[in-house]
Amino acid sequence: MEEIKSNKPDPYQALRYREFNVFLLLRFAMVFAWSMQFIVIEWEVYSLTKNPLSLGIIGLMEIIPAVSMSLFAGHIVDQREKKSLLVKCILGFSVISFGLFLLTWPKVIGGWSTHLILYSIYALVFFGGIVRSFMGPTIFSLLSLIIPKKVYPNAATWSSSVWQIGAVMGPALAGFSINWIGVHWSMCLVFGFSILSLIALSQISQKPIINPKMGESIKDSLMEGLTFVFKNKIVLGALSLDMIAVLFGGAVALLPVFAQDILKVGSEGFGILRAAPAVGAFITMLVSAYVPLYENAGKKLLIAIFVFGLSIILFGLSTYFWLSVFALFLSGLADGISVVIRQTILQLKTPDHMRGRVGAVNSIFVGSSNELGAFESGATAKLMGAVTSVVFGGSVTLLTVIVTALKSPTFRNLDLKRDMDDHSKLD
Repeated sequence: MEEIKSNKPDPYQALRYREFNVFLLLRFAMVFAWSMQFIVIEWEVYSLTKNPLSLGIIGLMEIIPAVSMSLFAGHIVDQREKKSLLVKCILGFSVISFGLFLLTWPKVIGGWSTHLILYSIYALVFFGGIVRSFMGPTIFSLLSLIIPKKVYPNAATWSSSVWQIGAVMGPALAGFSINWIGVHWSMCLVFGFSILSLIALSQISQKPIINPKMGESIKDSLMEGLTFVFKNKIVLGALSLDMIAVLFGGAVALLPVFAQDILKVGSEGFGILRAAPAVGAFITMLVSAYVPLYENAGKKLLIAIFVFGLSIILFGLSTYFWLSVFALFLSGLADGISVVIRQTILQLKTPDHMRGRVGAVNSIFVGSSNELGAFESGATAKLMGAVTSVVFGGSVTLLTVIVTALKSPTFRNLDLKRDMDDHSKLD
């Protein structure tokens, strides 16, 4: 691997490595496709049932296998070559997206009952959860193998920013494409992006397996990973905060309800609502590349999640379309900062040989909480109404930040500058 020598801070340091640029394209394509698929299916399911609880069931169907398989997946990732494993994950996702493409094709499902269509969609989402349990830790581990250690902080910023943009732009395009070309051809776009990610992956070479404990028993391997996470207060704190924000601040899971029944703006307005966080995330990427977030990282993370909670409450209370758009824009901006800081913490604090297992725990805490948050939002919306559900979730997020700030001075005063300087000295 060719090293890039520079004595000056370089916001584009990681981008000077060819394989990292390919990695960013791969990651964007996969996150974009997965996020877009989730929203298209949410729209289709709610259109079929008009029941917010059905939106929660989608999240539940994905989180059950994602959580139950994640730790085992982390063990496998640490024992296997990462590129080959990621190829299998992307192929699995492609099969699922093609299946959903067929399930939204009138020529294929003509004469099918609504229940049969729903159960088929839920089944594919369930298998998608299995694939996702392997994909998260595999991508997290692969990143550290394509760049030198001294570039980790800058690479984490770009990687998490691209993830954030894909995670909000995919749903944003989903809203517009549903209006323009319909659910069926929107799913065709999802399949196309999965193929694009597979093509990008072919441009990355195979990497060595960095694990001094090859052949270790699953029990010992999993215990080592869990012990590391739960004894490292900084890593545990970052994961827990983000999990609470995603779990209880998941207003986006109810956007079909707000777009159709509260704001009454249809699929086009739905697309604008979904696009609003994307703009915030894009600004985060631009700013974080030039203004490092590793100094006073603890305070910045707490403030970002607090602002996220406020924006979710504002969205829930708003009855004006453009005020709702602004609230979601603000949530994307704050969430983007949170994601960048959390990914930087994980990359700097995780040993190379444990990245698969730590990535798996991260998937349980944060990645899967998206789906659990969707179920929580759907269930509480069914019980107390969509508006009350969103305000309740935002309030829980604010309370969590306040308690963490008061009870954990170590996390509040976290500064990653020393870690960044230590890694910058490594060749």
